[in-house]
Amino acid sequence: MSGTARFRALIRGRVQMVGFRAFAERRAHAWGATGYVRNLSTGEVEVVAEGDREMLESFLAELRRGPRGASVTDVLVSWEQPRGEDEDFSIRY
Repeated sequence: MSGTARFRALIRGRVQMVGFRAFAERRAHAWGATGYVRNLSTGEVEVVAEGDREMLESFLAELRRGPRGASVTDVLVSWEQPRGEDEDFSIRY
């Protein structure tokens, strides 16, 4: 299934202080996704991305692996209606 889609992912494990946000931003740019990544006070990383559904599935596969130094234990994904809110993909603080 293709077409524009959007997901919100909560990534759990050792995902803060390991370069996860920069990794997600680089990979999102490579895939052409829009949205953002941010650290949460819970220790999780949140990624919201929008773009082609097949591309987003590939992006999610990379997020499940994470960068070197990360240890992803779980990824909770919810698919949402595309909103077209972001023009690029960025790190939010």
